[in-house]
Amino acid sequence: MEKYLKVLRNCSLFRNIEESHLTKMLTCLGAKVESFDKKYTIIAEGNPAKYIGIMLSGSAQIIRMDYFGNRNIVSGIEVSETFCEAFACAEVKAVPVTIVATEPCEIMLIDCSHILHTCSNNCGFHQQLIFNLMKDLATKNIMFHQKIEITSKRSTREKLLSYLTFQAKKAGSNVFDIPFDRQELADYLEVDRSGLSAEISKLRAEGIIECRKNRFEILY
Repeated sequence: MEKYLKVLRNCSLFRNIEESHLTKMLTCLGAKVESFDKKYTIIAEGNPAKYIGIMLSGSAQIIRMDYFGNRNIVSGIEVSETFCEAFACAEVKAVPVTIVATEPCEIMLIDCSHILHTCSNNCGFHQQLIFNLMKDLATKNIMFHQKIEITSKRSTREKLLSYLTFQAKKAGSNVFDIPFDRQELADYLEVDRSGLSAEISKLRAEGIIECRKNRFEILY
């Protein structure tokens, strides 16, 4: 576990927990590490929720499929980020999303019950860990509502501009990179790819944005 400590120090789940306690903590929590190839389904829709995941290397996407097989990207998962906390805490019998590796990755899995229930060793870090978990859940709830605000816009143009404005604010700059290619961006915004490409071209022609691959600049 030692080689993952640098990543774990940046994980919000372990905020304000001393590094010297991390190794002991991971042993107490029964943490395990698994590796996945690119495009591998890490968690399939319908599986029971038990584990909280932490991305140690690589990346993945949380995907929701509708009845007709249309893909909606809920969010991406980058190094040191957690996922499936809400489902694991709620002990849902069937996870409503699929998590797919977008590149080879390593993931730490922690049984959520080991966090929520104090162990027999009465480890002092448990209270901080539970506090961090609750804060993460609240933060991701806010992010979920931000996505709803973006995708609830009426037109592809409005959705795109709302998303780009949000990313610019997040980056603190009018020049920023987004974590999606064109198809993935269309899936995230819940729009048709050809319609999205057309709107990007129009906005460039109008001098509102400039872009190259996944790098965008807002000009207005």
